[in-house]
Amino acid sequence: MEKVDCVVIGAGVVGLAIARALAQEGREVIVLEAESAFGQHTSSRNSEVIHAGMHYPAGSLKALHCLRGKRLLYQYCRERDIGHRQTGKLIVAVDDSEMPRLVALQEKALVNGVTDLTWMDRRVLAEVEPALQAHAALYSPSTGIVDSHALMLSLLADAEAAGAVLALQSRVTGGQETKDGMLLFVDGTELLAGTVVNAAGLTAHVLAAKMRGVPHETIPRVRYARGVYFTLSGRHPFSHLIYPLPEPGGLGTHLTLDLAGQARFGPDVEWINHIDYHVDPDRVDGFYHSIRRWWPQLPQGALSPAYSGIRPKVINEDKPEGDFLIQGQEGHGIRGLINLFGIESPGLTACLSIADEVLRRCRQYWAPV
Repeated sequence: MEKVDCVVIGAGVVGLAIARALAQEGREVIVLEAESAFGQHTSSRNSEVIHAGMHYPAGSLKALHCLRGKRLLYQYCRERDIGHRQTGKLIVAVDDSEMPRLVALQEKALVNGVTDLTWMDRRVLAEVEPALQAHAALYSPSTGIVDSHALMLSLLADAEAAGAVLALQSRVTGGQETKDGMLLFVDGTELLAGTVVNAAGLTAHVLAAKMRGVPHETIPRVRYARGVYFTLSGRHPFSHLIYPLPEPGGLGTHLTLDLAGQARFGPDVEWINHIDYHVDPDRVDGFYHSIRRWWPQLPQGALSPAYSGIRPKVINEDKPEGDFLIQGQEGHGIRGLINLFGIESPGLTACLSIADEVLRRCRQYWAPV
């Protein structure tokens, strides 16, 4: 039976960042990915936004890792020449009735340590974004965009340069704790690991339930929020990302730009029970209605279906907005197993910060090398 220091299950952006951190610590690392390529789910089906950190509950892991991860990610992209741009974004109050919510968002941002937001009134907005119709906006200068595929390629290259191995089409079907480490069952074979990081994203909770000895009550309930995106044909008049105020389950149907300048809108929120990336073209009617509240000149017929993504949301009555859950032995009782649940937005922004925390937690299981 093969034995390895560390196994990371899942080769999304967070799993790759963790593998990089563990390998650069001098550990032998294998990344097990069920798909035929890395980053096939949440990591490649999102807005590719580098978030500033103002939207998340005070004291949450999302707020903590987003703020720290933003700094780390911008630095990493500069050092590795990864495509990115600090575009800035405008969070808009379409009319006066939305102003109290916008004020509350600024207050939340200050509590989270996001201190660079500034106000723009209607007059200033008319100069900055003439096509935008809004009463006022909060401007976030530290919001940006990143080439998520290039980021994952770089993280994987770093991990492999430090000795990590990526094993594709390697599905983990279960596991159990032994006196020698975690025994994993991988497509009919067995692999013994000193440390296992469950970074399986959408199926992390499903995988945890297949680990013998993990108490059922320690596995959170997870719901899937599917969001679809539509692309804009032709030119657009905007130079910033444009966000409405947040809605339950997401940040609202917003305008994001890719590095080529292409505009896309989304995601909306649709609660589903199974992983399904179907894009219903009829949902475009809701997009036109939402977008025209702040861009009334949006031409009819300008939107085309693009893709969808799914956000795994931890359901907790005490934290209705959901949060990341990074769970070690203290949470489930099994030495050497770390579960990552509910790693959705801002997981892309937070990936390097999450990797640092997982590395810190792993160190307690290791003898010195």
